[in-house]
Amino acid sequence: MSRILGCATVVVMMCPADAFSVSGMRRTVGSARASMLNMKDVLIVGGTRFSGLYLWEELHNRGHSVTLYNRGKTALKKIPSESDEAFEKRKAATKYVKGDRKDIADMKAKLGGLKFDVVYDMGGREAGDTEPLIELFGNKVEHFIYMSSAGVYKKSLTMPHFEVDPTDPKSRHKGKLETEDLLKAKGVPFTSIRPTYIYGPLNYNPLEEWFFTRLDAGKDICIPGHGQHLTGLGHVKDLAVAMANVIGKKAAIGKIYNVQDAQSVTFEGLAKLCANAMGKDAEEVRIKTYNKKNFDFGEKKAFPMREQHFFCGIDQAMKDLEWKPQYNMAQGLKDAYENDFVAKKAAGKLNLDFSCDDMILAAK
Repeated sequence: MSRILGCATVVVMMCPADAFSVSGMRRTVGSARASMLNMKDVLIVGGTRFSGLYLWEELHNRGHSVTLYNRGKTALKKIPSESDEAFEKRKAATKYVKGDRKDIADMKAKLGGLKFDVVYDMGGREAGDTEPLIELFGNKVEHFIYMSSAGVYKKSLTMPHFEVDPTDPKSRHKGKLETEDLLKAKGVPFTSIRPTYIYGPLNYNPLEEWFFTRLDAGKDICIPGHGQHLTGLGHVKDLAVAMANVIGKKAAIGKIYNVQDAQSVTFEGLAKLCANAMGKDAEEVRIKTYNKKNFDFGEKKAFPMREQHFFCGIDQAMKDLEWKPQYNMAQGLKDAYENDFVAKKAAGKLNLDFSCDDMILAAK
């Protein structure tokens, strides 16, 4: 895998060209059900709104016994592609422990007597969040899998980011870096997953929705900078498969893996791909670039992504985890539009605040 320097066009390949079939879809390696001999008792801590929800479904479909530990404040959700019958079976097959990880004494009391083969920490943001789980299970499990973030990498002139690249101690994700360091220091048999921007149905982070909303309303797409920054997105189902594939992979212990789609895309390219997903003509998308230093948006977020090149190489995850992204970006965005945005719009749940956009356009 070579790196690139500077700007590029719409997409850049991040994995071998034969990773996809002609249709753009390929069955993911290791996505079949686990055999009876490989069934594990798995604990998922937090994160059942989006990425953890898809992980839960993936683990259940493979035959693992899943226990959820969370506050129980979020209603259990059916994944859009899941049948009602499958959803009911998944709920019935799952064990539930209600608790708040911030209440360490309560968590230890409720989980201390339980045994698991594998633990997934999906919601830990600081080392202090994960330390109690390390004390409970660190030397008792086969594998401890931590949801980190590719946001920990230091901004670089050469791309993509690889797992060995320098990290940024001032990153807003520094707590995840400190957690990875703690897992290493304690000798935990861990694997850390660093996704880029996660997208797909049920995404509560208005990423693809930001573009869909503006395109649906016939608005210009206001992009900071020159519009050619490359960014990496990863479909939530592909992330779930990658994380589930860690189970049984002794070679993955002590390692960190980047996860995203096979390709990266420019901001301008993303706007056009979103238009295609909506059945619109990408050539009719109106792009307006701007210098964010010329505006005071206050606490509002004018654009959902960082204004820089931000994408990762995924060769290591593909090799060690026997994994390949199932979705290309066009398919993933179509999935997000048809199985999430349309329903949100019908329910009147879209954020229609275009005040930042209006400010930018008024200055042109």
